[in-house]
Amino acid sequence: MDQKYQSRAAKQKNDLSNRLNPYSVAIYKKTLDFDDRKRKHDLCIIWNTIYYIVKTGCQWRMLPSNYPKWQLVYYYYSKWSNLELFDLLLTNLREEVQVKRGQNAEASLGIIDSQSVRWGNNRSLNGFDGNKKVKGIKRYVVVDKNGGLLAVMVSVANFNDSKAALLLMRTLHYLLVSVKVILADGGYRGNVIEEIKDKFGYIIQVVLRSDNKEKLFKDGLLKERFLGLIMTEDFAEIMNC
Repeated sequence: MDQKYQSRAAKQKNDLSNRLNPYSVAIYKKTLDFDDRKRKHDLCIIWNTIYYIVKTGCQWRMLPSNYPKWQLVYYYYSKWSNLELFDLLLTNLREEVQVKRGQNAEASLGIIDSQSVRWGNNRSLNGFDGNKKVKGIKRYVVVDKNGGLLAVMVSVANFNDSKAALLLMRTLHYLLVSVKVILADGGYRGNVIEEIKDKFGYIIQVVLRSDNKEKLFKDGLLKERFLGLIMTEDFAEIMNC
């Protein structure tokens, strides 16, 4: 039985066709196989179980007994991941936020940054960030100006920011993300800017602390906020979602 954990998602009463474009609706229906066969567990329960794992970080085999068997849940998680359903869902949610705020559905501005954090006992993922004096891992994200997630990557803490930027740009290009300009801090200066422009067509604009924020941002949401502050809040939201 699906108990009301904090991670539980409410069922949406609105039909998918009223909220999404026809292409997305067709993919969702084909992927989820609504009418394919009778199920013992509602797909909403499967979704809530996956959400519970993401929220709590528990092991698959440690799922509470009131949820479906972990093997079944993992089957759906693996299936939906391989079909890139989560990427499509994230894109639709991001576009919906953009439209509700009176903006174009497709983002044209992105922000890239990283954060070094201490890690646990997994020695294979440990590195030392000499600049931040942190031993652990480094998290990279690219977000739009509203904080919507565009791409994410995790590496050892001593991984070079330029190399990470190239990998993230490759991900954006693969996902057909529409951003044209990406704001970055001074860690992304150098030849990587031209390399990214030549390979992927994205323009990296470096924002330094001495830059005038009023000239860089026209949107009221970002007018008074420095790049580092934006990314700090976004990291907190993503890690606690």
